[in-house]
Amino acid sequence: MTILTEPAIRTGRSSRLMWAILALVILADALDVIDATVTNIAAPTIAAELGGGVSLVKWLGPAYMLAMGVLLVIGGRLGDKFGQRRLFLLGMGGFTLASAVAGFSPDPTLLVMARVAQGAFGALLIPQGMAIMTKAFDREMLAKAFGLFGPVLGLSSVAGPVLAGFIISADLFGLSWRPIFLLNIVLGLAGMIMAVRILPRDDDGDRSTVVDGWGSGVLGIAMLGLLYGLIQGSSNGWGIIPIASMVIGVLFFAAFAYRQRTATYPLITPSLLKNRGFTSGLLVCLVAVAAGTGLLFVLSLFLQEGLHVSARNASLGLMPLTLGLVAAGFAAMGGLVAKLGRRLVFIGLVIDLVGCGWVLALVAYSGTNLSLWALAPAFFVIGVGISLSFATIPVVALGTAKPEEAGSASGSFSSIQQLASAIGSAAVTSIFFRATTPGLAHAMEITLIVVLALTALTLPLVTLMPRQAAEDPTD
Repeated sequence: MTILTEPAIRTGRSSRLMWAILALVILADALDVIDATVTNIAAPTIAAELGGGVSLVKWLGPAYMLAMGVLLVIGGRLGDKFGQRRLFLLGMGGFTLASAVAGFSPDPTLLVMARVAQGAFGALLIPQGMAIMTKAFDREMLAKAFGLFGPVLGLSSVAGPVLAGFIISADLFGLSWRPIFLLNIVLGLAGMIMAVRILPRDDDGDRSTVVDGWGSGVLGIAMLGLLYGLIQGSSNGWGIIPIASMVIGVLFFAAFAYRQRTATYPLITPSLLKNRGFTSGLLVCLVAVAAGTGLLFVLSLFLQEGLHVSARNASLGLMPLTLGLVAAGFAAMGGLVAKLGRRLVFIGLVIDLVGCGWVLALVAYSGTNLSLWALAPAFFVIGVGISLSFATIPVVALGTAKPEEAGSASGSFSSIQQLASAIGSAAVTSIFFRATTPGLAHAMEITLIVVLALTALTLPLVTLMPRQAAEDPTD
């Protein structure tokens, strides 16, 4: 990553303006994190009021993450081509409009389409913030910005479910879950006004930048085919349409892999796929994030449907988990990643396994006669394990990437994390619902066993990752 060390001096931008830009970028990223997590709590209420049943519950999270993951890489390239300021405004405006459509949706189909649009415009919005800061900030300010991102986004991951729970319980103006999305209209409009006033205008982009739209399109069809087949098959039976959808998904994924080998400007630099440390990290990320994200969604369903707690109490019940995420995130920022490297990934995954095993033991012993207080310590342990491993995997996996590969490698990991979240939410939720016939306690046990097995499978792959983490991006 190229850092311009004295742009503030050359352009005369004040320190106050730099902080305003940072606040705007953090607002955009916080909106993304919050909207990625609100449906964890809100999904049962939305499905009950709009209809759509289990299928809607399964689509609400993956629809957002699918669009985000597929378009995230080319979102950065489009910013390079047409200018980060222009793409930031387009992304923020589109995200705000899509949020309005989601909030006023009269039926499940339009809501899922709005979630896809949110993810797509979010993918245009998010990459621009980092690029704008890299160009506009001096080295000292950039270091401060990187230091603030972890805690703020960690708090945003806490705020999403908690906000959803309290909004639903408050039933503001009789709108139930709808203000969860409608709140984005206010924040989005405020963000657009700020962006128009403060973002640098000296950025027209480089029209010579090549964007592999074909590669992104093929990947999108592949992931949509796989997700549609998985969700429809597990919900309505494995007829010809779900199976055909899965087959199409696999074929298009093979076409995407071929495209990456032959394209002049591929989304993923081919040399990265020959890097053992990078590919092993990518696999660990794919499996662990899919299992972990799916589990977080199912835990919310279990609390609301199995323990019969309200949306607000479910969000409070998951608070220990999110506090574990934040606490471990601060610990990792304190130098643990640089000191321990891949060992921290291993430690995090093992702690995650301990937490999941603890919950499994509690459910196996007490069934649905569990209190939130009994689950709290185990949830905290899961949060610590997830935070230590998930946040560390990309940093460690990039440890052996060459400087010219860094951009592609970082973008690839961002996309993989989103796509893994989409796959995990759909797959693990499908496992949970398919196992509900004997009861929700049995379904939770089966889900935890699958998550434990998948997470354990990643441990041998961790030993193939680079020993040390990548250098700090400000170096």
